[in-house]
Amino acid sequence: MRATVYGIPGSHPVKSAVLMLERKRIGHRVVQVPSVLCRPALRAMGFPGSTVPAVKIDGRRIQTTRAIARRLDQIRPHPPLFPRDPGARAAVEEAERWGDEVLQPVPRRLAYATMRRDRSGMASFFDGPMLGLSPRAAAATAGPIVAMGSRINSAGDATARADISALPQLLDHVDALLADGVIGAREPNAADFQIAPSVRLMMLFEDLKPAIEGRPAAEHATRTVPHYAGHMPATLPREWLTELRSPA
Repeated sequence: MRATVYGIPGSHPVKSAVLMLERKRIGHRVVQVPSVLCRPALRAMGFPGSTVPAVKIDGRRIQTTRAIARRLDQIRPHPPLFPRDPGARAAVEEAERWGDEVLQPVPRRLAYATMRRDRSGMASFFDGPMLGLSPRAAAATAGPIVAMGSRINSAGDATARADISALPQLLDHVDALLADGVIGAREPNAADFQIAPSVRLMMLFEDLKPAIEGRPAAEHATRTVPHYAGHMPATLPREWLTELRSPA
């Protein structure tokens, strides 16, 4: 059994899918497709939606991290991504939902806010050439794609500033999930793989890393996602960052 994962460079949901495949010991390859342009490309490949991660496995096309997690537990039950106990499973599913719907969009929007100001970090997220362009050339010509992605993801300055203001509370929630044992156990579950890549990606932002380091959320993210290539330079306005706080 082998899988093909279609995703854009640096995508944290794609990282989630890859980590779950690795957890299930399912061989896979990752095919990078351009941000924004992946939408028509995935449709042309027969996927029903336009988002990544998009996975071909076991004769089926699956999209979204939550659908992938459930399909993987169906085709390879062990090790499980969800607890067998109904109450524990409900807690994991709620944490997974929160990680998908609330946390996951934040680093995406902040990435666009950063890249609108400075695209020098884009190339560090590429594994190799894309559409015949080197990572450096792809980043240099990505202005229109960044602008379009910002519009599609509602990643304007006002939203980015609100995301930064909310970040300490989001990290507090991750820390609480760890304290309650919903995530962070010896055997990782679907919520671990949903939440950790979002936190780990934000740790690659020079502007955000000081507010994350030292927290339980940071230790969990680094343990769950030991390797995450990429770097976002410090470029966001200083006044946006005044509400960030380092842990006491």
